Amino acid sequence: MSNLNNIQPLQEFDWEGYEKGTALTQQSHEEQAQAYEKSLTGVNDHDVVEGKVISINKREVVVNIGYKSDGVIPVSEFRYNPDLAVGDTVEVYIENQEDKKGQLILSHKKARATKSWERVNAALESQEIIKGYIKCRTKGGMIVDVFGIEAFLPGSQIDVKPIRDYDVFVGKTMEFKVVKINQDYRNVVVSHKALIEAELEAQKKEIISKLEKGQVLEGTVKNITSYGVFIDLGGVDGLVHITDLSWGRVSDPHEVVELDQKVNVAILDFDEEKKRIALGIKQLTPHPWEALDPNLKVGDHVHGRVVVMADYGAFIEIAPGVEGLIHVSEMSWSQHLRSAQDFMKVGDEVEAVILTLDREERKMSLGIKQLKEDPWENIEVKYPVGSKHSARVRNFTNFGVFVEIEEGVDGLIHISDLSWTKKVKHPSEFTQLGAMIDVVVLEIDKANRRLSLGHKQLEDNPWDVFETVFTVDSVHEGTIVEMLEKGAVIQLEYGVEAFATPKHLVKEDGSQAQQGEKLQFKVIEFNKDSKRIIVSHSRIFEDEARREAREARKAERAAAAAKRPAKAREEQPVIQNQAASTTLGDIDALAALKAKLEQGE
Repeated sequence: MSNLNNIQPLQEFDWEGYEKGTALTQQSHEEQAQAYEKSLTGVNDHDVVEGKVISINKREVVVNIGYKSDGVIPVSEFRYNPDLAVGDTVEVYIENQEDKKGQLILSHKKARATKSWERVNAALESQEIIKGYIKCRTKGGMIVDVFGIEAFLPGSQIDVKPIRDYDVFVGKTMEFKVVKINQDYRNVVVSHKALIEAELEAQKKEIISKLEKGQVLEGTVKNITSYGVFIDLGGVDGLVHITDLSWGRVSDPHEVVELDQKVNVAILDFDEEKKRIALGIKQLTPHPWEALDPNLKVGDHVHGRVVVMADYGAFIEIAPGVEGLIHVSEMSWSQHLRSAQDFMKVGDEVEAVILTLDREERKMSLGIKQLKEDPWENIEVKYPVGSKHSARVRNFTNFGVFVEIEEGVDGLIHISDLSWTKKVKHPSEFTQLGAMIDVVVLEIDKANRRLSLGHKQLEDNPWDVFETVFTVDSVHEGTIVEMLEKGAVIQLEYGVEAFATPKHLVKEDGSQAQQGEKLQFKVIEFNKDSKRIIVSHSRIFEDEARREAREARKAERAAAAAKRPAKAREEQPVIQNQAASTTLGDIDALAALKAKLEQGE
């Protein structure tokens, strides 16, 4: 109590101000504010300063820059640095010293961006290893946050081995090297692969230096392409070409191996300079030809699968790695070579006959037509001379038509054996490819596997009849169907064609007959053997004119005879009667009579 009694009030304290709340000390509010301001670090908006991390939670990072209040930054701005800890010094950008709530507004992202271009250029020059945050995927690669700049990470630069799933890298912070900068467009390209290539290069040299041809190693299937398989041999890659995967035909390497599979491979060849290693898998097993049945011989029947097709034939796999070729000529007895695709396709199971077998050269030729009887063996029995058949038109030539009676049995119809009456210039005028035509066998050429056939022989020769119809000097109606340089073709009755030269096409008025005109024609020549008829239109009126001229001359002679002496006229009838009955055997008598008449005159 005594101590309390000894307490004395401050003589200089402003009790009145304290009661009114206007003063705590003798110093004014202004003085206190000035003193407080002097104790803080001086900053300006838009400055980039360093601050210390004083706390971190899931959403925010609190940074002290020595100002009257601390700044709060979203933790997402530090994704590139997952190791951020309390006490770390970071750069921040002052956006606003005091917002409406009196809060200091900072940005770490903008601080990085302000100096990022200088930093990224410096990193390219010094080959510095930097950290970056993979934000997302994009076409051909990834977008990486580097110093606040969005850089491009090509897919091929993520790792030395092909990437199967790019999404697993999104959200990761990784180390990179800046490999390219476009100053004009401010594009930055980074690489993670470049960091590990140097180390792998050293490993490759060591591995390749220990390689030997024929050596067998274990590897892992790293990548599968259409042309082969890449094998990881523990730091160096080798290629198994598709032809070295199996002794059999391989259309897709996925049929033999799969990704990440452990396989044994043989070293076939390698190039230390180019770091290329050729590997093989099939070389680890014996060649299938060595295991081929030793009793297999020419003439035996085999079964197999079509593995490759070509226009000239098909390759048949009768055992893995053992193939035979069926040439297209051995697919059918027909001599009309077609494409092998007309007979079979890849994947077909076929039976064939061994034609040749060379175990040393590992070659085999096969045939399937030999499974059927050769139609020419007994051709005389099936197609004797004089027999009639139906055939398919296969080809034309200027001299005839090639037809096929059945597969492997071909024949020729000569152009002269197509029609008795029509003069065929080209077989295409008479029939068409693929059409059926009736034929009769005229001759068999077994050695050359060819039949001589006829079509017109199916009918009787109409020229036997025409000989009695189109006699010389007979007149028939005809139509000019074709004009030629040397004359015209005339269509007569019964479909018969005749020919007239230009001088026989002159009409009575002197004009030339034209194609399509229907006129009367006189037969001036008929040749049965060559089937030729020569006709004339002009001969009709020319012969009539000659007949009239003869009649006129006859009349003139009669008039002249009437003017002769009576004695001569009395003897004239006797002479005329005698002349009328004179034959070739009376030539001497006629000569005597003529002498007598001349004496009388």
